Amino acid sequence: MCRSIKVLRRPAPTATREEIDAAALQFVRKVSGYRKPSKTNQTAFDDAVREVADATARLLRHLERPC
Repeated sequence: MCRSIKVLRRPAPTATREEIDAAALQFVRKVSGYRKPSKTNQTAFDDAVREVADATARLLRHLERPC
């Protein structure tokens, strides 16, 4: 279990796409162990970053915000 994970956002305002993309890149780097993947792995790396960012954006769109 990674104990260094901290809350990055509060419920409002929502994260920008740039913040989501940066967080996705950080996550994929941490999980893969690569800061910069080889040319052979670049496509898989980029796909993973995009998929994590898209899933995060969907999550944030569907969360109910407190009034």
